[in-house]
Amino acid sequence: MRATLRWAHSDLRTHRGEALFLVLATAGIVASLLLATALFGYATNPWQRVFTQARGAHVWLHTDSAADTRELAGLAGVQSVAGPYPTADATVAVRGTRASVELRGTAEEPEVGRPLLTAGHWLDPADPDGVVLESRLARALLAQPGDTLTLPGTTRTLTVSGIADSPERRYRPGEQPGLVWAPPAAVADPGGQVIGLRLTDPADTDYAVQRAVTVLGAGAIGQVSTWQQARAEAQGDNRLLGQVLGLFGLGALLAAGLAVHGAIGTRIRGHLRDISVLKAIGFTPGQVVRVFLLQHLAYALLGAVAAAVLTQALGSLVPGRLGDAVGVWQGLPGHTVALFAVPAAAVLFIGATTGLAAWRAGRVPPVPVPRPAAAQGGRLSGAARRALGLRVLRVRVRGLGARGSGEPGVPGVTGAPGVSGRPGVPGATASPGEPGVTGVPSAPGESGVPGATASPGVREVEVRVPPALVLGWHKAFTRRPRSLATVARLTLPLLLIVVAMSAWTTIDRFQSRPEQLGLPTALTVRADAGLGDRGTRALLEGDPQVAAAYPGVEVAALVPGQTATIALRGLGTRADPYPYSLAEGRRAHGPDEAVAGQGLLDLLEVHVGDWVRMTVGDQPQILHIVGRSIEPENGGRVISTSLDTLRENDPRLSPTLYQLRLHPGADPGEVAGRLAEAGHGRLDVHSVTNPADGLSPLRGVVLGLIAVLALIGLIELLTAIGGTVRESERDLLALKAIGLSPRQITGITVTATACTALAAVLLATALGLPLAHWLIDAQGASSGIGAGIAQAPSPVFLTLLGATAVLGAAALAAVPSARAARRRLADTLSAVA
Repeated sequence: MRATLRWAHSDLRTHRGEALFLVLATAGIVASLLLATALFGYATNPWQRVFTQARGAHVWLHTDSAADTRELAGLAGVQSVAGPYPTADATVAVRGTRASVELRGTAEEPEVGRPLLTAGHWLDPADPDGVVLESRLARALLAQPGDTLTLPGTTRTLTVSGIADSPERRYRPGEQPGLVWAPPAAVADPGGQVIGLRLTDPADTDYAVQRAVTVLGAGAIGQVSTWQQARAEAQGDNRLLGQVLGLFGLGALLAAGLAVHGAIGTRIRGHLRDISVLKAIGFTPGQVVRVFLLQHLAYALLGAVAAAVLTQALGSLVPGRLGDAVGVWQGLPGHTVALFAVPAAAVLFIGATTGLAAWRAGRVPPVPVPRPAAAQGGRLSGAARRALGLRVLRVRVRGLGARGSGEPGVPGVTGAPGVSGRPGVPGATASPGEPGVTGVPSAPGESGVPGATASPGVREVEVRVPPALVLGWHKAFTRRPRSLATVARLTLPLLLIVVAMSAWTTIDRFQSRPEQLGLPTALTVRADAGLGDRGTRALLEGDPQVAAAYPGVEVAALVPGQTATIALRGLGTRADPYPYSLAEGRRAHGPDEAVAGQGLLDLLEVHVGDWVRMTVGDQPQILHIVGRSIEPENGGRVISTSLDTLRENDPRLSPTLYQLRLHPGADPGEVAGRLAEAGHGRLDVHSVTNPADGLSPLRGVVLGLIAVLALIGLIELLTAIGGTVRESERDLLALKAIGLSPRQITGITVTATACTALAAVLLATALGLPLAHWLIDAQGASSGIGAGIAQAPSPVFLTLLGATAVLGAAALAAVPSARAARRRLADTLSAVA
């Protein structure tokens, strides 16, 4: 054991930098996996906790006031019901902030879908104007218990009695109204009612919706919302962040394992004599394996423990969503198990890859067996031999005279071993200090190029390919299996960096060019009923920074089979069409033509070119899908046509909202403020939600992942350089014997390393760009936005990345290769022995 520890200590002193990089890389990988676990827990568990404690309803049905909902409680699979509760749409305001809400008349605290109070108290029958706000709505209004809410256009006021969490769909400005629980007296003129169904088996949600619609009639249903929709909205972008962290964490873990495997394999090849000595003095194969295995397990364990401690102690202090996620995750039941399981799994994986490489060390014989010379290098290929004799450039130089090869002062420089013919490369002579430059006599009667004539005092100089470039390229790829393995290990971190930067540029595309990704407008405006369409458009288009105002309407429609509702939108007119962002098909121009989001196509299992039938109230609507639009809203469950098309089915239809397209450079916040002031409280103006706004923490995540991947790539690069330098020591005497200078010998190693890095960069780019497109488009399709949102990094960035990798590899190889090229003759003979 003492000898084992001394060997490990000596090896650590020799490879301090490599040990430090392994510890840092392991810490970064484990930290990213722990953060991914925290984000998954943060995304799922809070909503699940609220749903369980509130005994949430799996289905909420919004119906008209005349619908008889008593039969729903007796449907098969329905465990209990909530309501029916009278509802009314309204707009509330506090301190200048407005929000669309649904007033829900609730006499007593519900048993199903019970709001969980976080502040204040429940409704008091003695206070007819007291209301309880859903927590997300309260945050948007900056409302607290005791605040007074006004209803614009009326003289009524409401008092906030409490704030509560709810497992129902959350408030989203311009898309989903907020939920306000109020006494039945406060809902004096209900526009409908809502009833909740808690099911025995949540998997039967679609069947339960279909049965309920059959009982009530399609014309009585206004909107259907399910627990799956509420959960997806609650998880939001946190699940995506967790997926990104988890994916790149696992990829980095694989890259780190391969890098450790390659590092141990290279060190074993470089220390065969030392391992043989260890066995000769009594080390068993198992002890040799344990030396390497325990040493690298210690590095991995140190990095994993450091990552776990830092995440536990400082994770909740990180600003933004990551810190919130870690804080919530630390209070969840499975937190302690994950805190130990994730680092342990990472250490075991690294240990497994280490064991495979260390097993080779145990097979080294006690007496070194000389390897055949052919195994060290191999003959130069025909392409390499032709490259050594390739003439790149011939120029004429005036001087005092022309001197040819072999004359005084012009020593001949031979080429590389393995070239057929006389020793050296024919014609590969050079002047002192000019490798690869050949003096060619040009006077008549001298040997040189046949037919070459020149005036006295003029000689021709040929510039040939430097031997260092050809021999370096030959060294990089002469051992096919080993060279390909090195390139593959270096390619993996570079490939993940390309994928990470593709995610970065895609987020930038949402923010810099939202019109290409389904967000051509910046503001949504809803006007009071008394303002009128003509007056509203005149008011909106009167702002100098409003380029266009598209009137529209959005209603809930029942899909075929009556299992869910979708959003049916009519935006723009045929004379002034809405600028949809299309990923497939064409725009809707003719009658009954529409474009749909990916979420709707998946829900209905239809494709572009199909006809679909839906029901709005008791009116059927049949539309021809002629294109697929990129739809960031409502999970992509949106079908859009022109307002004129909807008016053909219902001539009384009038616009209920306006989408505003602003001039380039306009500030949406300033325009919204001016419009709200000009409307004198009659306009409800909201900014269009951009999905990239919730992904801002992803930038920091991407930078951290790139740093970890760069560390892993650096480890692999140092391993490749060390192996190349050790192999070049065996060839040093031969290279010096054929006349190569130390600078040329250094150039061979630098060229070999640069060629390896260049091959890895080209392979990472060729594979990383399609992989990034596929991953991003797959995520877009699964979220309902649809494929076609991926954006590759710019060619300038890819060129900069490749140049940095290649030049950095060459710079890292220069110092150790130069030191090895200037070794003493005795040291070189020792290395060869």
